[in-house]
Order: sequence, then structure tokens, then C-alpha cells
Amino acid sequence: MDGSIIHPGNRAPRQFVYPGPMRLSARLPPSFEPNALSARLSQLRSEGRPVLDLTGSNPTRCGFAYPEADLRAALSAPAVLGYDPDPQGSQIAREAIAAHHGHSLQAGELLLTASTSEGYGLLFKLLGDPGDDVLVPSPSYPLFDWLARLEGLHARPVPSYFHDRWHLDLGALEAAAGPRTRAIVVVNPNNPTGHFLSRAEWSALTDLCARLGLALLVDEVFADYALEPPADRLATALLDPDPPCPVLLLSGLSKVAALPQLKLGWIAVRGPGAAEGLEALAFLADQYLSVSAPVQAAAPTLLALAPGIRQQVQIRLRANLAALDATLTAHPHLSRLPVEGGWSVLLRRPAVDEDGACALRLLERTGVLVHPGSFFDLPGDGHLVLSLLTPEKTFRDGLGRIFPCL
Repeated sequence: MDGSIIHPGNRAPRQFVYPGPMRLSARLPPSFEPNALSARLSQLRSEGRPVLDLTGSNPTRCGFAYPEADLRAALSAPAVLGYDPDPQGSQIAREAIAAHHGHSLQAGELLLTASTSEGYGLLFKLLGDPGDDVLVPSPSYPLFDWLARLEGLHARPVPSYFHDRWHLDLGALEAAAGPRTRAIVVVNPNNPTGHFLSRAEWSALTDLCARLGLALLVDEVFADYALEPPADRLATALLDPDPPCPVLLLSGLSKVAALPQLKLGWIAVRGPGAAEGLEALAFLADQYLSVSAPVQAAAPTLLALAPGIRQQVQIRLRANLAALDATLTAHPHLSRLPVEGGWSVLLRRPAVDEDGACALRLLERTGVLVHPGSFFDLPGDGHLVLSLLTPEKTFRDGLGRIFPCL
């Protein structure tokens, strides 16, 4: 045996010890403790107590009939065994996505990601330096704050307003833009308000971005789910073939085909500097190459199957909205806001207590989980957010339990 080998038992005591717990980035939250509602939900479930969940957004757990044989066949085709990485994503997948969207979108205008969340991460890397900010009209989904923070940026909320329907406050957006603002982020239709941009809002918004030198990020994951669309809605940003500012559109299979488990998102780039933006995005994506080869190979089939899956979702959304309207007739002190599109509905109630306290009270008393409006920065304390994706019986039973307590 080589005598130079030092066995663990013969090692000298270490002279230095790491000083305290692991040092974490300031981009992370100071605590990972769950909020009161999440903590109580976990406790109830650990005790085996049944909970009716009216917040679900995972379609694979909502009882839809997926074409299982076709999905399995698409994911077991010989092409899924090949690996020919392209930073923009495979040509065949991008061609299928371009055909899905229409409006003269070309495969060369697209870059694939593993999700829209990853797409935001790439776009924030593309557009901003640490300390820069992006403007996000609120109410909105709280994920934007953390996606921006993790890239060293700040997501600054700018309140929209409600008058018969939701409206962007364009004056407030302009006033909020500063020397370090790099982009405005809009969701069309919005989550959770369901607000579609109007054509007039689109024109004013793109003009504002062009004048201030900002990019416009447009999240259209729910664009295929119009429910009560106004006549002047902007169905998709792709209707504008030549916008005056850079427009970066995000979408993905998670909503387009109700297949969140098959991680595939995409970014379409149009407007001034589109070629340079795509080249830079491809450089960023090339550092990760995160999109799996099998889902790219299967993309044409998955998108071909998507309309049948979306039809089931649309039927569910409309059935639950009708059930809500029927139930509201017996409770005149409650109402709902218009649902132009998307998977959520805003229930308006008397603000006798704070939204978070109300959601916790409903969970305790009725065993029904709803989202407080404050989760999405809805103004005041008079809103609860329900998912129209919920299985129909669960939705009706849940309404029957919570309405007497509101």
C-alpha cells in the first residue's frame, strides 16, 4: 500500500469552520415560511380533512379526457430519440407553432423555451441590467415580481382601473416610467381579471413604448379562451404586423393545449430590432438548451390535438360561469366582474373583513379554498378569485358552501 495515502482517521483537525448558515443571495425572500392560508391548508390536508379547491389551475387534475393514445404515440415516435440542438428550437416545432398562431408569423420569428416563466427570465436578461425595472399593470399574477427579482430587476406595479370593465391607466404607466425602465409587461387577457386589451389601448401602448424607448412584453397564454369578449378586443398582438416598438409575445403548451407537464413555451419577436433581439435571445438560450428534444419532435402532433382539448376546457369554463350566475341570483349582495377571457372569475363581496382573513375564514368554516383578491393586488378588500377550471360538481358544491358565509 502506498504509505503516502492519508486515511480519514489520521487527518489533523480542521482549523477553519464555515461561519454560520449558508449565505444566500439577496434576490431570494428573507423567509420561506408559508402564509397563513397556505399553512392552514397544509395542516387540514395532513389531518385528512377534505377540502374543496376552487383555485385549481392544473388542467391535468381537473377531469378532462385527454387523447392518451395519441399523446403517447407522439412522444414515442422515433424522432424523439434524436438530438440536434438549435438555440432557437427545432425548425419543425417552430413551423407548427407559427401555423397555430397564423397572422403571417414565421418560424424564424420564434424562439422556444421550456416554459413561459423561463421565457420571462431570458427576456429580463436580454433587456435589463441589475437595478433596472419593468412596469406591470396590476392586478396581475404575483410571479412577475419574483421572476424579475431573480434576474436583478424590479417589477413595478402600476394600477389599472375598473369602470364597467378593466382599463390600462396609460397616464400612470407613463408617469411611472423612469430612466431605468426597460419594458412594460401586459397579459392579454389578464390573469386574473380576464381583461383583453382594446385596440385603442394597444395603439396607445405601443406608441408610448416607442416614444419612451421601451420594449413591450405581451403574455398571451390565455388568448385562446375568450368568454365574454368585447367587440373592440385585441385578440392577439400578432394582428399588428409592424409595431412601432419591440414586441415580444409569450405563449406555451401549458394553456394552448392544457398540457403543462410537457414543458414547451415560446417567444415571438416583432418590431424594431427584431433580428438583433432574436440573435441575442438565441445566445442566451444556447447557454441552457433547456427544451427537451422529445417535446419539440412531438410539437406538431400536440398542437394538432390542442383544439379538441381546448374545447373541453371552454365547455367547463362556460358551465361554471353559468352556475355562478345562477347561484348569484339568490344572493343579491354578491356579484361578479365581467370575464372577457381566461380561467378565473372575480367574485365581489361586501368588504366586512380583509380578503386574506375572509379566505381563511371560509377554509376554516366550510372547507373550501378560494384565493383572496389581495393575492393578485386587487384593490380594496372586496374580492375573491375563483378558478372556472374546477370540476363542475366541485364548483357548484363549493359555491353552495361559501355563499351563506359571505
